[in-house]
Amino acid sequence: MTRALVSAQARPYREPMRDGPDLVVLGDVNPDLILRGGDLVPAFGQREHLVDEAMLTVGGSGAITACAAARLGLRVALCGVVGDDPFGRFMRRRLDERGVDTSGVVVDPDRPTGVTVVLSRPDDRAILTSVGTIGDLELARIDPGLLESARHIHVSSYFLQSRLAPQLPGLFSDVRASGATTSVDPNWDPSDEWDSGLLDLLPFVDVFMPNAAEAVRLTRVDDVDDAALALAAGGGTVVVKDGVRGGVAVEGERFIRATTPVVAAVDTTGAGDGFDVGFLAGRWRGLDLAGSLRLATACGALTTRSAGGVDAQPTWDEVLPFLGDVSTSDGGPV
Repeated sequence: MTRALVSAQARPYREPMRDGPDLVVLGDVNPDLILRGGDLVPAFGQREHLVDEAMLTVGGSGAITACAAARLGLRVALCGVVGDDPFGRFMRRRLDERGVDTSGVVVDPDRPTGVTVVLSRPDDRAILTSVGTIGDLELARIDPGLLESARHIHVSSYFLQSRLAPQLPGLFSDVRASGATTSVDPNWDPSDEWDSGLLDLLPFVDVFMPNAAEAVRLTRVDDVDDAALALAAGGGTVVVKDGVRGGVAVEGERFIRATTPVVAAVDTTGAGDGFDVGFLAGRWRGLDLAGSLRLATACGALTTRSAGGVDAQPTWDEVLPFLGDVSTSDGGPV
């Protein structure tokens, strides 16, 4: 590790409030233009390659996470920034249609909405992003009432939140003091530096949810299991998404690994966000660490059944039958 992690105690999850959301997501709100099939490897020299399919859909880890939570029946609000342009209007309309409270989505008429182009294969994808408003969220643009009434605060795409990231230790400290819980999905670091204050934030994070590649880079530890253990050394819960291998969860003295149910994958976009919501929803429904991890892997896998990150997101009725297809192994005390 590049610096010692200060101890953070894992805390019980807060009971829902009648007048507030179960989940407030702080993060990126931008469309994805997804290209699938055909020759997805671009080449300069004015060479034109043909692909089989293109679709414009809800994108941004924050927005996809919010949609996944709404699909599972949670009360969810999203805070982010979009421009007053076709992409921004598209995102607000689609989020409203999916039951996400968008009152916290700020419209900035002077800035363009971010957009991502995804070159998608069934087992992997390449991502090109024009940042636009993605990094413009900051505390001054967030309704304090949403934060005060929320059961849980989740931050998506930490490394893209250039204005919000330095403010998160103070924000997380305040919301945890009021009884709410917190989580972070870092997503990829485009600078490839893998810090930017994130390690200093971890003592204030109840659940940290990187994927395997991110965990390895954050810790400079090559083995995924060892990386998860290193990240959990401070005392919080660490849940690592490990693709087709499933996932790993470390909490206190427990180390759990779960497999991924077999699904005919079409597109992996949004699978990690579905995984995140599945784990959090499992804890709120009273599942233990292993059960929550099983639910997470099932939600992540089912999200891959169609192109884009939101169209195949499962409901409770859809995901529960898959839990029997997921095995877990408890490594016991660590």
